[in-house]
Amino acid sequence: MTMELDLVPAGLARAIEELPLVDHHVHGATTHDLSRLAFEEMITESDRPVPEWMTQFDSQLGFAILRHCAPVLGLGPFCTPEEYLARRARLGAGEVNRLLLGATGVGHFLVETGYRAEELLGPSGMAEVSGVPADEVVRLESVAEQVAAAGCGAGAFAGRFAEALEERTRTARALKTVAAYRCGLDFDPAPPSSAEVAEAAGRWLAAGGGRVTDPVLVRHLVWAGLERGLPLQFHVGYGDPELDLRRSDPLLLRGLIELAEPTGVPLLLLHCYPYQRHAGFLAQAYPNVFFDVGLGLHYSGARAAALVAESLEVAPFAKLLFSSDAWGPAELHHLGALLWRRAMARVLGGFVAEGEWSAAQAVRVVTMVGAENARRVYGLGTGG
Repeated sequence: MTMELDLVPAGLARAIEELPLVDHHVHGATTHDLSRLAFEEMITESDRPVPEWMTQFDSQLGFAILRHCAPVLGLGPFCTPEEYLARRARLGAGEVNRLLLGATGVGHFLVETGYRAEELLGPSGMAEVSGVPADEVVRLESVAEQVAAAGCGAGAFAGRFAEALEERTRTARALKTVAAYRCGLDFDPAPPSSAEVAEAAGRWLAAGGGRVTDPVLVRHLVWAGLERGLPLQFHVGYGDPELDLRRSDPLLLRGLIELAEPTGVPLLLLHCYPYQRHAGFLAQAYPNVFFDVGLGLHYSGARAAALVAESLEVAPFAKLLFSSDAWGPAELHHLGALLWRRAMARVLGGFVAEGEWSAAQAVRVVTMVGAENARRVYGLGTGG
């Protein structure tokens, strides 16, 4: 990878380029070949059909694919979408994954398996294709829904869920909640009583189980996750239209953060766009809060540096992590890493050029954010 950034000191550029990243929140790459329609539906957060008068390639993400992924697949940059997709089809999904995942420079993946996992490489598959370690992040809501599907009485739900969570997370590195999708982040932060949980479970199970959306149950899952003691990730901000963006502002979690602080469990705010400054405030104010700007990186494309710059404004650098939140096409895994490296080079290289930071400070910060902070939070050690 070439930075192509004139202002970046050589030592900083080399450190950024060679750093084995820890992608602390990612999904698997798709295992099957994709038609143009399927591919375009996976490079947008919209869940609506792509209008016939437009293409998703006419976006920051689409342009980034043609600029940065095409050369990895043996094409020149700025090829046409038709040329790109034809090349992708000739190579096949397996080779595309090998090339693009191999080009990320990621040294460790933490793979969240709670969404359409049957279509994607799991942690072992990601490790096999990329040649680096991959561990699991378990989604709380998925475990609860599996308990319901297996058959469970309302009064037994809390105990069965605790048992299932213990079993599912024996080798997991973290938990995740999609409360923002299911009920919004403006839920009552206090843990519900046993009677409240049983009553809510009764309503849910009587309706046939399925997706957990009851705020009482979501609260219970979060607090059960905190009791489990693994780092707990929260979806925050940007997502598909099922999400009410107004109710995914991380500031809505302030009450929960304060109640959870005595547990010492790390709370990790994922994605955060367009609330990255709000997340930065929380990370500064509370010792158990961390955040990233994953997902926003590949969708902002050539503007990723602006997003990264805002993430570096107020939070201590030990509280910021790297993630791609890539899901599906391996292009997203590659771009998450590449655009983050380029953005950090631009932003930190600018600080150095302006005399605000030393080059040594910049190298130290990029190493912290890109790998060391995640290794500390998740207990990954120093070598993967």
